[in-house]
Amino acid sequence: MARWTGEWLPGTGDGSTAAGPREAPKWRGESMGLPESGVGAVASGGPRFLALVLDLVLASLITALFVRYDLQNAAAMQTFNLWAGAVWAVITVIPVTFFGFTPGMAALGIRVARLDGATMVGAWRALVRMVLTALLLPPLVRNADGRNWLDRATNTVVIRMR
Repeated sequence: MARWTGEWLPGTGDGSTAAGPREAPKWRGESMGLPESGVGAVASGGPRFLALVLDLVLASLITALFVRYDLQNAAAMQTFNLWAGAVWAVITVIPVTFFGFTPGMAALGIRVARLDGATMVGAWRALVRMVLTALLLPPLVRNADGRNWLDRATNTVVIRMR
């Protein structure tokens, strides 16, 4: 019997299917028909994390243009941080909805793709991805294909564009 972690951690499932024992994938994304490397391959965790950092920095810079920040004033910083979070949500949800990538993802050459082949990610998927990313834990837990909880919840995968 498989543990509650299922396929998320190596060695936790019983590894069998109705057809017999399941063979481990040779590379991330093989089970989804994605290439081992190059354009269309599953993006690794490093570029995904760096894209998030770039988006957070961009949100802070945009917010600094409109909201005064003062490191010595807790109330001012709380206001600044709330606005920066709202700006981050906007620069995450809107571009992913229509184009499949955030500014940080575009800079690093990665994008979100739907597994059903549709061209646009869509608003609800982008919103769910943003909310789960804000929770921090779901993006950290990955399976053998390199997909995390937010990819699984929205039936998407982050792939390389170059």
